[in-house]
Amino acid sequence: MLRLTGASCAAVWLHPSSLFSSNAQTMIQRKIPSTGELLPIVGLGTWQQFDVGLSESERQQLTEVLTQMIEQGGKLIDSSPMYGRSEQVIGELSTLPAINSKLFYATKVWTNGKEAGIRQMQESMTKMRRKTLDLMQIHNLVDYKTHLQTLYKWKEEGKIRYIGITHYTASAHEELERIIKAETIDFVQFNYSIRIRNAEKRLLNAAKEKGVAVIINEPFESGTLFSAVKGKKLPDWAAENDINSWGQYFLKYILAHEAVNCVIPGTSNPKHVVDNISAGLGRLPDEKLRLKMIDYLTAG
Repeated sequence: MLRLTGASCAAVWLHPSSLFSSNAQTMIQRKIPSTGELLPIVGLGTWQQFDVGLSESERQQLTEVLTQMIEQGGKLIDSSPMYGRSEQVIGELSTLPAINSKLFYATKVWTNGKEAGIRQMQESMTKMRRKTLDLMQIHNLVDYKTHLQTLYKWKEEGKIRYIGITHYTASAHEELERIIKAETIDFVQFNYSIRIRNAEKRLLNAAKEKGVAVIINEPFESGTLFSAVKGKKLPDWAAENDINSWGQYFLKYILAHEAVNCVIPGTSNPKHVVDNISAGLGRLPDEKLRLKMIDYLTAG
């Protein structure tokens, strides 16, 4: 059960009415700068949570996660060869008609060398059962110069629709910035949260200026944000700003930055995916409220 839930699915303290409330609102969408295609601003990460075996109960739960995400307006699902069986599980579950054509499929290449990269990306497409992938990213910038050349060619050939680069540590932000300024990149993925705000210094603005779409990973800091607020109540002013859980509190802070196209919290819990998706509904904080959110979170 711990494996299914995962670190980033730590307990979410909800207002009782918000667990499975009827959702008549529409998820906020933002344009991918390189094409103008609209993308819903909350998606799904799959590290650990989708690395499961053949258990029927595990597969049923993950199918429900994907179904709920789609029904609530989410679209982007992000994976990697680094994530164990996640790509294969996504491929198997997405054969269902209600899921197959409704997702924006993103994965990564994570190896050294041109031929090894080509083999790995081909294997990923086979595992995910896609003839065309929406987004192929270079995971943690591993041999990125080599893989970029392959990805430019694959994009011309229609094997992939978008090219991206990724990292998960703030120490890589300067290099990510340098690459998006020097190369033709559609997406950049990096870590950003209400407590780890290094991306606000330069990287977010650089992506916006260069017309590069932004995907945010580690929005819950591997679940440690939930530990930090354990026993702490949401402020009285949260609900009036469409914030109904700590998960939404953390996500809405991120989504309020206009450079962010999509945030990808990972979960294998259907209730949590509904709550996460709800962060993409209703109002987003203005700058004054974002500062207030930081102050409340860090107050003793």
